[in-house]
Amino acid sequence: MSDDDKRDFLRRWSRLKREPAAAAAAPPPAKKTENETSVPLPPLDSLTFESDFRAFMHAKVEEGVKRAALKKLFSDPRFNVMDGLDTYIDDYTKSDTIPPEMLARLERAREKLFNEAAQKANTQTEESTRQDEGPAQSANNDDDPAQDPKAL
Repeated sequence: MSDDDKRDFLRRWSRLKREPAAAAAAPPPAKKTENETSVPLPPLDSLTFESDFRAFMHAKVEEGVKRAALKKLFSDPRFNVMDGLDTYIDDYTKSDTIPPEMLARLERAREKLFNEAAQKANTQTEESTRQDEGPAQSANNDDDPAQDPKAL
């Protein structure tokens, strides 16, 4: 296959590839009939909750006008009522204060626990010192303070 044949093939392939894409991108010409004329819409300022919003929901109405009408509809206070089923509406970052009675009970419990822990620690240190002193005293029966290992 010569270079000219390759170029011709690629040109034809490229042209055939572009034709369907160009045909799909070009919209068909719009023909307006009497039924497809723009729908008469009431002014947005005059809309209330009881107004008929169906005219704004047609496909022929611009998106911005639809959104403005829906915004006007949902700004009514009737849509801002909480139903009570939403469990995550509370502000859980604000904690309730602890009542004074509970604080007093917690303080007493803390003091009692720390006192018990201090007593256990004291008894353990006393027992460990007794165990340390026991063999030292038996080895030092001659009461010579120079040979006492704790005297150093």
